[in-house]
Amino acid sequence: MVAPRTAPLQANFASPLGAPRTDGLPFPVALERGSGKALHAQLSGHLRAAVLSGTLPSGSVLPGTRTLALALGVTRGVVADAYATLVADGTLEATVGRGTLVPAGAAQATQPRVPRAPTWVTPFLAPPVDGPLPPGGVVFQSGVTTARMLDLRAWRQAWSAVARLAVSGQYGDPAGERDLRVALAAFVGRQRGLPVTADAVVVTAGTLHALNLIVRALLPPGSRVLFEEPGYRAARQVLQDAGHTVVPVEVDGGGVMIGPDSPPARLAFVTPSHQFPLGGRMSLPRRLALLEWATLHDALIIEDDYDGEFRYDAPPLPTLASLDAGGGRVLYLGSLSKVLMPGVRTGFLTAPPALIPALVRARTLLDFGHPLPVQHAVTWLLTGGHIDRHIRRARRWHAQVRQALTEELAPLAPHATLGGIEAGLHVCLHLHGHLNAQEVAAQLARRDVHVTALDTYAMTQECPQALVLGFGALTVEEARRGARVIVSVLDQS
Repeated sequence: MVAPRTAPLQANFASPLGAPRTDGLPFPVALERGSGKALHAQLSGHLRAAVLSGTLPSGSVLPGTRTLALALGVTRGVVADAYATLVADGTLEATVGRGTLVPAGAAQATQPRVPRAPTWVTPFLAPPVDGPLPPGGVVFQSGVTTARMLDLRAWRQAWSAVARLAVSGQYGDPAGERDLRVALAAFVGRQRGLPVTADAVVVTAGTLHALNLIVRALLPPGSRVLFEEPGYRAARQVLQDAGHTVVPVEVDGGGVMIGPDSPPARLAFVTPSHQFPLGGRMSLPRRLALLEWATLHDALIIEDDYDGEFRYDAPPLPTLASLDAGGGRVLYLGSLSKVLMPGVRTGFLTAPPALIPALVRARTLLDFGHPLPVQHAVTWLLTGGHIDRHIRRARRWHAQVRQALTEELAPLAPHATLGGIEAGLHVCLHLHGHLNAQEVAAQLARRDVHVTALDTYAMTQECPQALVLGFGALTVEEARRGARVIVSVLDQS
């Protein structure tokens, strides 16, 4: 006979958080009337499974029959019969003075089941970025910088100022706080000669985040996109993962070659300030030809101003956005990742006024905007002139590293020559003759110098043999030490 309860039967005691529990058992037990199976058989099945799986490990003492019966809302006889069944087959052991417990060796030696994703889920693909930095050695990694020249006093003051602000319980503006957008508009005007207002600025979490916003907000499904070859592989993957067709376009020392005769597309993605990864600067005639192409084909241009803040031996060229002169074709992407540090995860985009509402809507649906404390800290650094001063220090630092690198690699000519040295935080070492970039990179890695072969950024097989050497995170001494190893390995080759 059982207590008059409705099915299913479950522990009727609750933990402080309100979750059901069974006193003395580390798992819930549900018993159901009307299933056609006796309650004591259901209970013994639950307990046997727990013992075999190790949920009830060897030596575990089970609750008394009265205690467990009260917890489950059944009669004491149901529990006693279940215990007796398990003692009879050796799953449990009854000991005078200790009660009912799990004997040694009762658990099955089975491998835990590994949950599997649904069959329609795309298999895992490795991220299209370089992996973690190897410990020790010299790492010529692109896309990173060093915080050694950071003004730590100003940095701490910025966060201290943020901590003193009143804490708001509201969401911020998805486009970014207006004070920050005003400061960024002034910043890009000073640094890059781009005249924009705060209403044309959207705060982002960096270049890839901005590209995802544009793809989500503006690009029709299945669009064609002209893309530099070789080019920024993570950006290319964003477009491909979204279902768009990426059309590779040749790049040389004068930048990507897109003009009125190029094929039509909805979008072109370019890095004109310091092409990634070859390092060239797009010449003014090619910039104008690209704008003519966009007008002819009713297309948009994404101008990723990669490394645009760092120039050495050549005067700055006007941005595509400033040359557009109201044409409404160019979305300009800027980032503070290499100006300050990647961990700040703050960037921005500027866009023609007609496109801003769609971009802000996409930002709202994606994550509702940038973290407010980060925005306040960056605003403090911008309006106080600290970021401008930091850029001047960083230019001097990186210019010295670049000089050391070019001096050490100069003896390699004519077997290897440097390209893309006028700007940015990486150079491209072109290998001539029979030299193979992948083989050279492997030899260098064995000597704790880590570089990237150019062909890892290409879609096609027709890629020059070259090494991409990022120096933004290196000191002068590290750059010299790594360059000497490169010279040694190439001399041997």
